[in-house]
Amino acid sequence: MPAGPLPHEEIEDRLRELPGWAFEADRLTRTYRLAGHFAAAAMVVHIARVQEEMNHHSDLTLGYDSVSLSVHTHDAGGAVTERDFALAAHVEALADAHGAS
Repeated sequence: MPAGPLPHEEIEDRLRELPGWAFEADRLTRTYRLAGHFAAAAMVVHIARVQEEMNHHSDLTLGYDSVSLSVHTHDAGGAVTERDFALAAHVEALADAHGAS
């Protein structure tokens, strides 16, 4: 069963728990800065593993020293759902281990 879209007010309230994350173009977004390209690539691999385990995937972009995510739920018509916040929380939890800011 697809997750239901969250109301805009709830999205804004819940973003207060996720510093650095934003609600842009109907998606949750975040860019992390890292020490260099290898650190950023390692974080991408770690995020990809988490996404596979959750069966929920973001648009994930690797830069020289950055990792950017953009996530929404396709089977909810592209809306932001609880699944998106769960993924964002998992990524936040692993970011420190990669030295991401």
